[in-house]
Amino acid sequence: MMTKTARRSTPASGASDGNSRPLGQAAVHVAKRSCMIPVARRAGLVGLGLAVGIFLAAGGSASADDQSSSRNANVVDQLLALLGTNLSTIAPSIVPKCSSPASSISPNPFRILDNQTYALCAVSSCFVFNEVAYCQCDVESGDSISLTLKFDDQNVCNVNEEGVNNGYMVSTFSVPDSVLKTNPNADMATYTCPSGSDGAYAQCDGGICFKSTQGKSFPGFDEPLAEDEIICSCPITKQNPKNPVGYQIAGPYPCQQSFFDNCKSETANSKTGSTLYVGAPTGTGDLLAFLLTGTVPPVYRCFPQPN
Repeated sequence: MMTKTARRSTPASGASDGNSRPLGQAAVHVAKRSCMIPVARRAGLVGLGLAVGIFLAAGGSASADDQSSSRNANVVDQLLALLGTNLSTIAPSIVPKCSSPASSISPNPFRILDNQTYALCAVSSCFVFNEVAYCQCDVESGDSISLTLKFDDQNVCNVNEEGVNNGYMVSTFSVPDSVLKTNPNADMATYTCPSGSDGAYAQCDGGICFKSTQGKSFPGFDEPLAEDEIICSCPITKQNPKNPVGYQIAGPYPCQQSFFDNCKSETANSKTGSTLYVGAPTGTGDLLAFLLTGTVPPVYRCFPQPN
């Protein structure tokens, strides 16, 4: 039987919507809100997600494996050095928790879903059908973070809570164990698709996931899902090659240069039958990790080799 890793890391074979853009816009909003991190140098840190992308775009991509000795081997550490600070000296940002009475009125664009069951899609692969990505995600419990996604008198907190007894849950974010350097069994890494990439990825924050798919077969996947896996419906982001920041997707570790084919539209596209990977603008995962936990954990990172 094919393992989770094998199903997720098989190279894509493939013949914008509104939900993808707000995540990037919210990151910019966070970077501008000085109240988010109450320290003297907070402006530099809250822009970490965007700055990592700019740093990569400006500095080039020199290594296929972040364990190499190149100057891009640890982008986060280098960026923090440039900022003259480090995360251990910075207080966590104040993102309201769903359980907090103030959560419903806070202007903060993010919410922490504390101690809730959620779908984690950060390292997922997806099957495209009729220009929608259906992603094979993990069911997790604990703290996660998402855009507020407010409508009427509800938001992501209410929607996910109500899903418990109604057959669905929401896809939100936490750092997957499978990319952590502290995990001896880690088998995934973050792949950076640099500026000029014209591929596509699934943007799963706020995706609705269907409990009826747990343990069942689903179109586009060779094996039935495990009981702790779920299918989430996610919009597709088509990357503009003029975007200087690029984007990131998750793929197999150790790094495989062939996986960077998923940065190209010939491989990663919105055609029915294509395989896509969940992604986000470069640095978004680091930013969300910091907003959720106050730290950016060490993860495996892969960069394309220069031509």
